[in-house]
Amino acid sequence: MHIWVDADACPKVIRDILFRAAERTQTPLTMVANHPLPLPGSTLIKQLQVPKGFDVADDEIVSRIQPGEILVTADIPLAAEALEKGARVITPRGEKFDTGTIKAKLTMRDFMDTMRSSGIHTAGPATLSPADRQTFANQLDQLLR
Repeated sequence: MHIWVDADACPKVIRDILFRAAERTQTPLTMVANHPLPLPGSTLIKQLQVPKGFDVADDEIVSRIQPGEILVTADIPLAAEALEKGARVITPRGEKFDTGTIKAKLTMRDFMDTMRSSGIHTAGPATLSPADRQTFANQLDQLLR
């Protein structure tokens, strides 16, 4: 078991939950980002720093992730690729992606991207709430069991 984190956009509060969970369950965790991140002193928690560039971190995660491992990301195309490899995927808000729902998520993402490209302004994601943090922690615990 291994936890992979698409860390460039992962909120600090979620990183802290991940660090505690990795230590508690003795699960290796790798933060993949294109810039240095502050990490706790732990042999279980590592950073894989990748060069800056479009999808460089995503490509690195996909090349390394194994079936049954956990990926934390809000990136829907990355989630789809990880699911194809047999990984389990959760967003920083605690939403689990699976093979039965990912196609609909990709379709909606592409639709919203088309709307933004045509000049229609869409709202970004809501601020991460205490309920979101709790949902994430609960879902992560469930995946780690």
